[in-house]
Parts: sequence; C-alpha cells; structure tokens
Amino acid sequence: MRIPRRDERRAESRYFVAAEDGARYAEAAPALVERAVGVPWYEPGNGADRAALVLCRLRRARAGELGRPEAGDEAVRLALSGVSEAALVWLASRAISYMDESGYPEAVEAWFQDE
Repeated sequence: MRIPRRDERRAESRYFVAAEDGARYAEAAPALVERAVGVPWYEPGNGADRAALVLCRLRRARAGELGRPEAGDEAVRLALSGVSEAALVWLASRAISYMDESGYPEAVEAWFQDE
C-alpha cells in the first residue's frame, strides 16, 4: 500500500474513503476482539482471525488517511485500549502463534545470536 503525502491527501477524494473505513473498523474492532476470547483458532475463519483482520485494516486505513504508518499503529492501540485484559492476552497469544507458524523466529534469529 502506498501512503500518500500530506498534499495528496488534501487534493484527492479517495482518502475520504480511508477515513470512513478507518472509523468503521475502529468502531467494530473492540467488540470483535472481545468475542474472540476462547475461540479455537486452528479452524480457518475463526473469531480471532476476524478480529485481527479488522485491526490490520484499521491500521492500513488510518496510515493511508494520515500519511504515516505510525498513525495506523496508534489507531490499533487506541482500539485495543478499550478491551479487557483477557481479550488482549487471547489476541496476543494468537498473534504469537501465527508469527511462530509463519517463520518469524527464523526471520529474526540472526539478530539475536545470544538466544
């Protein structure tokens, strides 16, 4: 995804779509994260996957809207700030599981030879 420069965002109407999408995702994300608690995640299309998908889309929409990836990260943190600790732990454990199964440890192990 190409992130627009500030002057581009003001001039083009397509960035209003990112704002609308971002608002919709921000509103939906906390409830989806809460509903994902306890769902088995080794079946495709489960509640944890849906919650993570919406959070990723929120991140992309806000980053695109505001022209910087940090804005997307901030939007996700804001959405997650309203969920329970149990939901955060469940989603974080799902994220770690996915990262592990997708080869993340092998991708970064060269940076951490002492581990």
